[in-house]
Amino acid sequence: MSHQASAAATTDVLDIGVDADRERRRAQLRTTEISTRPGAIQRIRDVWRYRELLVNLVRKELKVKYKNSILGFLWSLLNPALQLTVYSFAFGVLFKSGIPTFAIFFICGLLPWTFFTSGLSSGASSVVANAQLVNKVWFPREILPLAAIGAALVHWFLQSIVMVFALVIVMRAPDWAYLPLLIPAILVMVTFTAALGIMLSAINVYLRDTQHLLELVLLAWFWATPIVWPFPLMAAKIAQHGLPGNLVMLNPVTPVIVTFQRALYHEHVWDGTKMVHGVAMGGVVPAGSVWWYLRNLVIAGIGALVLLWIALRVFGRLEDDFSQEI
Repeated sequence: MSHQASAAATTDVLDIGVDADRERRRAQLRTTEISTRPGAIQRIRDVWRYRELLVNLVRKELKVKYKNSILGFLWSLLNPALQLTVYSFAFGVLFKSGIPTFAIFFICGLLPWTFFTSGLSSGASSVVANAQLVNKVWFPREILPLAAIGAALVHWFLQSIVMVFALVIVMRAPDWAYLPLLIPAILVMVTFTAALGIMLSAINVYLRDTQHLLELVLLAWFWATPIVWPFPLMAAKIAQHGLPGNLVMLNPVTPVIVTFQRALYHEHVWDGTKMVHGVAMGGVVPAGSVWWYLRNLVIAGIGALVLLWIALRVFGRLEDDFSQEI
């Protein structure tokens, strides 16, 4: 019996050794995969192969945010509704912005901006927030910021209900000719947010001040975007200093914002009767055909894709030491 027990113990030890060797080989393979630093296209393919994990992480993000909350997803509606009320009172009643139906104008820019800021903020801190998951199993780490942005996108669709109600209350129909432009506008915004989110999530692992600095940058960025101020006014202010008014378009969020305003607000479009240094002074929404808006979205989309490629390259260079730095 003792000989049999010794043989069984030896077999168990050998089995454990074989299992350990297999684990070492798997770890070596994973290390080899990381060290070779696959290109941007391969990384996108890896994310696609793990799309089920991405969906599950999006669900987890949504559940965790409203865990033990009585109102649950209704908080997604209350936030833009409250901002709409406060800004409408401040700029529509107190300071008299002069923009007709200011509430509609404001919410057309607020909703895309809210998605951008919430997705970028949560994406930038996503790798650090999921440190245990990063150290436990291997998977494409880019999924973490993408999951945070995916959850923000779900919230954005819910928040759009507030905009629909606002349009119904004021009995305003969208401009059907420009309405299809919202599809490429959303794609550009998602791509740009994903690119910045992936890059900042990797940088934030090494420089934890990144997520705090981002809050200040987004605050300044908000006022540099035609959300409260109309595009023609911002362009005119730039033109008064002898610069081209179209420099406003260098803000990558601007083409998306003005497209939403043109498709859903479409009131007081500049008619070309008043110019200062070649820039429209009147109106609220910039003049331009469907092709003018589409051209701006295409340019912004190309820039977003280039930034995404750069972000994936940066992420690949920094991810090797995530486990040690987190």
